[in-house]
Amino acid sequence: MRSPALRHVLTHLITPLLMCIGMGLAYMGAFVTPEPNHLPVAVVGTAPEAKVFAQTVKDTAGDKLDVRTVATRGDAVRLLRSREVTGAYVPSAKAPELLVASAASDMGATAVEKVFTPVAAGEGLPLKITDVAEPVADDPTGQGLFFLLIAVSIGSYASVAALGAAGAALAMRVRALLALGVSAVVSGIGALLAGPVFHLAHHDLAGVWGMAWLYSAGILLIGVGLHTFLKRWTTLTMMVLFVMLNFTSSGGLFRPELQNGFFGTLHAFWNGAGFVEGVRSLLYFGDDGLARTVWTLAAWLLAGLAVTAIAALYEHTRRPRQTAATPDAERKHQRDTEDVEQDAEEEAEETVGV
Repeated sequence: MRSPALRHVLTHLITPLLMCIGMGLAYMGAFVTPEPNHLPVAVVGTAPEAKVFAQTVKDTAGDKLDVRTVATRGDAVRLLRSREVTGAYVPSAKAPELLVASAASDMGATAVEKVFTPVAAGEGLPLKITDVAEPVADDPTGQGLFFLLIAVSIGSYASVAALGAAGAALAMRVRALLALGVSAVVSGIGALLAGPVFHLAHHDLAGVWGMAWLYSAGILLIGVGLHTFLKRWTTLTMMVLFVMLNFTSSGGLFRPELQNGFFGTLHAFWNGAGFVEGVRSLLYFGDDGLARTVWTLAAWLLAGLAVTAIAALYEHTRRPRQTAATPDAERKHQRDTEDVEQDAEEEAEETVGV
């Protein structure tokens, strides 16, 4: 290609076009056709009739439902509050009842209502629906935590361009310390949004901030470390890791039981799922499952520390030796500095644009 300027523009168009493909595949693959996939539900009762009813529901639904029976309504409530089941049906000749926990997943509660409402209607009975874990009135669908995840994520990965590119002249330890400081600010903003601004968190706001800091620090450290090796391709990599795969598997809109196996598998260990499920545990489920989600976020933070340590060692071994200050060397150094500054500015603009 004869025109260097045209080649430069076309090269920079590769990233947004790849993002277009990746975002389309990820979001449409995860969200367009949600349907139950081994959705766990319970039927209350120990009598033979209850077991036959549960088996009938299972046979009718196939792989869409995983049906178990429990002895009492109290057992069903405990399973819902530990998020082991999405709904529990209490058969009755007069007033059948469906138990749900919409704070765990509003979409999941809707899905089980669609399953059992026709069952009760077929017997000519109205179905009573009881929500044993409702979200706060300020977040009626419980999806505010997903949008909090988006805000904290954007603040984190967008800051990588400034720390990695614009801060390239700084020692890695300085960039790492800045990453930890920025993560404290980003998580503080997240806590303000979750608490005083939108009232998603009516209690344990300090815990929400702590989980947001673990989440943000892991992203920032991974990004700063990767920038040493990937340079301007860091933005695309961060988008893949912490948007395309992260938002879609977080469980913020659809829990894994309403998605295909790929996103359901990611939900078990990805950091966005750790943040969303951890905050849910903190705010709505009495800390049930909180330890596991904290360990998930801590593991990502440790991965970030490992990546930055490897990057620091790499930069140290490749650090050029001091050369004599000849005019040619000074001109070359000036050109290199200008190129680095231009690349940093372009990368920052690209990241902000995204």
